[in-house]
Amino acid sequence: MLRDDLGQPLTILREDYSATPYWIDTVDLTFDLDPAKTRVVNRMTLRRNADVPAQPLKLDGEELNLARVLVNGQSASFRMEGKQLVLDNLPAEGSFDLEIFTTCCPAKNTKLMGLYVSQDAFFTQCEAEGFRRITYFLDRPDVMASYTVTLRADKARYPVLLSNGNRVDSGDLQGTGNEGRHFAKWVDPHKKPCYLFALVAGQLVAREQRITSRAGQEHLLQVYVRPGDLDKTEHAMTSLVYSVLWDEARFGLPLDLERFMIVAVGDFNMGAMENKGLNIFNTKYVLANPATATDVDFANIESVVGHEYFHNWSGNRVTCRDWFQLSLKEGLTVFRDQEFSMDLAGSASARAVKRIEDVRVLRTAQFPEDAGPMAHPVRPDSYIEINNFYTVTIYEKGAEVVRMMQTLVGREGFQKGITLYFERFDGQAVTCDDFAQAIADANPESELARQLPQFKLWYSQAGTPRLRVETAYDAQAQTFSLTFTQTVPDTPGQSGKSAMVVPVTLGLLAADGRALPLQQSGDAVPVAAASGTEQTLVLTQARTTVTYGGVTEQPVPSVLRQFSAPVVLEADDSDDQLLVRLRHDSDPFNRWEAGQRLSLRRILAGIAQEPAAASADGQVLLDAAYIDALRQLLRDATLDAAFKELALTLPSENYIAEQLDVVDPQRIHAVRESLREQLAHALYDDWLHAYEAHHDNGGYSPDPVSSGRRALAGLALGMLVLAARRTGDAVWPGRAYQRFKDAGNMTDRQNALLALLGAGHELAQPALQRFHALFRHEALVIDKWFALQGGAVDRQGQVLPQVRQLMKHADFSLKNPNRARSLIFSYCSANPGAFHRSDAAGYVFWSEQVIALDAINPQVAARLARALDRWKKLAEPYRHAAEEALRRVAAKADLSNDVREVISRALAA
Repeated sequence: MLRDDLGQPLTILREDYSATPYWIDTVDLTFDLDPAKTRVVNRMTLRRNADVPAQPLKLDGEELNLARVLVNGQSASFRMEGKQLVLDNLPAEGSFDLEIFTTCCPAKNTKLMGLYVSQDAFFTQCEAEGFRRITYFLDRPDVMASYTVTLRADKARYPVLLSNGNRVDSGDLQGTGNEGRHFAKWVDPHKKPCYLFALVAGQLVAREQRITSRAGQEHLLQVYVRPGDLDKTEHAMTSLVYSVLWDEARFGLPLDLERFMIVAVGDFNMGAMENKGLNIFNTKYVLANPATATDVDFANIESVVGHEYFHNWSGNRVTCRDWFQLSLKEGLTVFRDQEFSMDLAGSASARAVKRIEDVRVLRTAQFPEDAGPMAHPVRPDSYIEINNFYTVTIYEKGAEVVRMMQTLVGREGFQKGITLYFERFDGQAVTCDDFAQAIADANPESELARQLPQFKLWYSQAGTPRLRVETAYDAQAQTFSLTFTQTVPDTPGQSGKSAMVVPVTLGLLAADGRALPLQQSGDAVPVAAASGTEQTLVLTQARTTVTYGGVTEQPVPSVLRQFSAPVVLEADDSDDQLLVRLRHDSDPFNRWEAGQRLSLRRILAGIAQEPAAASADGQVLLDAAYIDALRQLLRDATLDAAFKELALTLPSENYIAEQLDVVDPQRIHAVRESLREQLAHALYDDWLHAYEAHHDNGGYSPDPVSSGRRALAGLALGMLVLAARRTGDAVWPGRAYQRFKDAGNMTDRQNALLALLGAGHELAQPALQRFHALFRHEALVIDKWFALQGGAVDRQGQVLPQVRQLMKHADFSLKNPNRARSLIFSYCSANPGAFHRSDAAGYVFWSEQVIALDAINPQVAARLARALDRWKKLAEPYRHAAEEALRRVAAKADLSNDVREVISRALAA
């Protein structure tokens, strides 16, 4: 932990960046792998950076035992400054050799950073600063070197030895002391930063497939898993094949290695890691078959496999100059994996569903981050612990910034920009500015090129812009005007912000849903001249008015189609206008959004009422027009089932909370549940029709159409079981339980169990017991079992006692990130109705677990600490109790940088 002279954690500033004083040209690593004492010999060739004043060489290291330091083969004097190994009096001219011999203990590495052991196999995780836990090194992304790696280990225990690049030699070791041992030598033909280093050693088996690229090159693809899991790798391999083919076809980026490997591990802090040629994955994003994985799991595997493969170019071949530029690789690659999944989805409807799902993540996770104490720009200006900045702002908002670039230059223009980017910077460590400049330079006549300095405010200004639109219709002049007012709210450390470049795609509808032609005049700049019925405006001012002529009737505006910019849109649409859009809008996103806003209005009205003002049974009364619109949508044979499921799912409790200045989590939960129950009753016949029409899908396939049918059937079943709560009808709970027992795939099985849990039905408990008995040997399914209970609807305050009891279960382990997330995070971060208790017991539990996890794995603990970073919005008594819990954690003397940064920023907000 880096600290200043007063013992406080050091803040790293982007403005303090300076080039490395030394370059490392080659790295030759030899590992003698042993769980208790792994020996690492690191032989490097270095040279001074002539552009930087001469200074000592300072190498980063953590939890290493240093045994030897040689310079040009001779013993060298050195000193320690904190955790850095410092060498003075190094050769001033030319290159020199440096050899460092260290040992480490992978078996005791519970942080899962650096080299660690999981189930008697060796794995690594080096991003962002894990390589310093393997050997002393210039652990920064702008130092790129050529790597040769030799792995030596017991052949019986570790028959598979993998590292980056191509295997050039392997065999049995000879000589005394090497009996039963073997080696493998790997050479990576591409220079890389140390965060992309990887090794794996253990008892593994592989699914293999050879493919031929468009250029005629043959490549070997391999997916490594533990014995017994090979039957769950087909989808991951298929996704990898599609990824390789898609990237070459869409962006002209071929696979540049003889082989490409994926390895799955059950103990992993992240989802996956893009190490050059040797991607290491959380098992959650590799293992899947219909019996154990849901449709969501299959979709996530496709997305994550694509994401990590696409990093082979956007992150590996061109990497980050420093960690402040993290979105250079992550935002771009999220955009690329989103485009990949949409292209594979095929139909326009399936593409739209994917877009809505991505926006829903952005608005429920990233917008709150932008409005909270951890708010930071897409390119941060400072950090204490870089691990805390692997955030939805870097990833998802960063992807939206890239998407806006594509909007401003067009799909073909973006392709030209990407091509120029890789031609210009291949093999280099660069910045977000370099990427934006390349896209603009490839499209010099585009709006992006004209507005580039202002557009780059998306990188430097934190916060979600708020875009207010006011409309005026002049029947006599037959004109319709829209006035856009843009504000960017203050965030920690930033105020008085400038207007952003905001592309806004819009159309106009008649009252009967007809699309009206656009004849535009005014001071907004369109990407192209107004024609047809849809246009993209480029807003650059704090206030902009655009006027359309020839409008012969009062129109219904459809603004921010396709969610063309990551902004909060404020509009005074009437219910009648929203109903027109819900029934007729040609843009699927805005059609979905209209339904969400109609539901949200009714929920917020219910929350605003005094409980006594609600109907006698505590429900908020609903209007017939709203019910009829949902009924029409549910019965509309022209709409895909996947879209219907999205449109009929109510806004989440967390999203509702973000619309309020003062948050009473229990009130939100009660009103949302009330609306859910009312819709279950009011649309009972329609849910029945939907279930009967979609529940039987034959053999399992994770394709978008089949997945959508299962999703709608699952939603309908949940509503039918919920409706039975009031009537006491046992038919639908019984049918749900029977479907749970008979289901031929995990999606249908889990949906049936969720229906019972969501209604709080007594059959949920025997179903949970049966679920565990069926899948007790499937770790990822047992994660689901824990998550279902941690996220269950809390009808009588029973969830927290159940969570505490489950932590004592033989299958629970705090040391496994997946297992900790499945139970503790499902309760603290994803179940606000159960977590925010008036007796503060949820907050006490949270503080206990943050402290316990921090001693084991600070990264996971810091993620959990984020569950209370919006505490100041809470109503009393929650607010005071949450502050007490935060201060309880802050008082712990030996907190990691990871957790202390989150807690300190939350308390300082």
